[in-house]
Amino acid sequence: MTPYIIIDDALSSSLENAALRGVDVRIIIIPYVPDRKMVFVLTRNYAERLIASGVRIYEYRPGFVHAKAFMVDEDIAMVGTINLDYRSLAHHFEDGVYLYKSPVVAAMQKDFKETMAKSIEMSPKTIRSRPKERVEKALLQFFAPLF
Repeated sequence: MTPYIIIDDALSSSLENAALRGVDVRIIIIPYVPDRKMVFVLTRNYAERLIASGVRIYEYRPGFVHAKAFMVDEDIAMVGTINLDYRSLAHHFEDGVYLYKSPVVAAMQKDFKETMAKSIEMSPKTIRSRPKERVEKALLQFFAPLF
């Protein structure tokens, strides 16, 4: 669960390759109602690429949640301040709490399921850009490390 996906090629390739190997990779993108238009456009650009590889992307519909949480299987989770964007991953001193076989992981899993139930799974058809949006995305992609 993350409000933004503006990732480098290494992380994008890792997620794509995992999905292509059959790993169930799901990302809940929050928000459907964006707080920053340019970041929203970039997030959808990365989502389009990930979806093409089989990563399942969901858009939270009721509004805006600023959660940053990750879960692996049913044993491991992380919650913190880390956005999936270049600045958070490379420049900022973000914090995260790593949880392993903690009761909190089960509570997080329940929250993920409830949030996913209020989300819409994006598909290649729903994420496909119109020509004007493709130009906008291409220009913004150049500046992505600044976001």
